Parts: sequence; C-alpha cells; structure tokens
Amino acid sequence: MAHHLDLEEQEQLDQLKHFWNAWGNLISAVLLLVFGSLAAWNGYQYWQKRQAVQATALLDAVDAAATVHDGAQLQQALADLQSGYAGTAQAGLAGLMAGKELLAEGKTDEAKAALTWVAEKAADAGHQALARLRLASLLVEQKKYDEALKQLGGNFPPEFDAAVADRKGDIYALQDKKAEAIAAYEKAFKGFEDGLQYRRLVEAKLNALGVQPAQASPAASGGAQ
Repeated sequence: MAHHLDLEEQEQLDQLKHFWNAWGNLISAVLLLVFGSLAAWNGYQYWQKRQAVQATALLDAVDAAATVHDGAQLQQALADLQSGYAGTAQAGLAGLMAGKELLAEGKTDEAKAALTWVAEKAADAGHQALARLRLASLLVEQKKYDEALKQLGGNFPPEFDAAVADRKGDIYALQDKKAEAIAAYEKAFKGFEDGLQYRRLVEAKLNALGVQPAQASPAASGGAQ
C-alpha cells in the first residue's frame, strides 16, 4: 500500500514538474508584472499625496502673503508653486488669488501674468475659465476690447456661458455695437436662472438698450440699431 502511494506521489511530482517546465516562466513573469504594478501604483499614490501636501503649503503661503499685502513673498510662493506643482489644483487657485491681490495693489502687469498662466496652463477647466473672464475685464479697463473678446472666444465649460455672454455684451456696448450687445445680453439673460441678482442686472442692461427681455428675440435684436 505504501509503495502504491509512493508511486502516486511520484506521478503527481512528475506532473507538477512538467507543468512548471511548460508554464513556470510565464507564471513568474505575470507575478512580477502584478507585484510590480502594485508597487508602482502605491508609489504613484504616495507621490500624489506628497505633491498635494507641498502644493497646499505653498497655496497657504500665497494666501498669507496676500493677507498682509506682501507682493514680493506672494510672487515668490506663486512662482515656486507654478514651477514645481503646475499640475495641481492649488496652482490654479493660487494664480487666481494672486491675480486679484496684485491687481488691487495696482500691479497690473504682474496680475495679468498670473491670470494668463492660469488661463493657459491650469489643470482645472473652471480655473481657466475664471482667469479668462478676469483677464477680459482687465483688458476692458485698458480699452483693449479686441484682446478682451479673444479671451472670451473658444470653448468654456457650459456653466460659464451666461457670464461669458454678459461680458461680451459689455464689450460690444462699449464699442457702440448695439445689435451685438443686445444679442449677447439676451443670451446671458436666458442663461441665468430666474431670481438671480445677476439676471436682473442683465435685464437692466437690456432695458437701457431699449429692449424688454420677455419680448427679445434674435430677429428683433438683430434689427435693433
């Protein structure tokens, strides 16, 4: 009986050897790939967390500098954030924050540079949209209307459509392009939800141009001069 079991065990061992000779290299390669992928994923997760922590620290530094109106420190922290952590959401937020503070300090060129970086390089589409809207406002103040309209061109996230249309209406009105201004304000009015203060402001702009929003239509606005 023992001899019979020894034969069965030997057969099993032979089968196992045969199986391993046939498939062992492939199994080893798959296991190495799996464990290597897990190690790489864990490393990437750690790197992302480390990036987020360091980017947040620099964002806090930008915020602190803005609070005490330290323009030099603000720009240094912003530069470090943009150069080392450009792909983080914090970089976009910091650029928007810096643009607002620098503009308040009368540093128009520096504010424009900060907002331009966000508009062109921020990772978040919403941050890019806000930067382009603010750049357009800055350019309007400088009476650079065509440049402002360029900032408002292209694609925006849908939630910004009404704000973009309103800003375009302002520019067209300043250019004495009444029909275009009415069409833009009309689009903005329809885009904002009823009851919003912003919608009432757009309505007032249309009223000033001789248009009642409830009566406005593309045909009517196109013929208004």
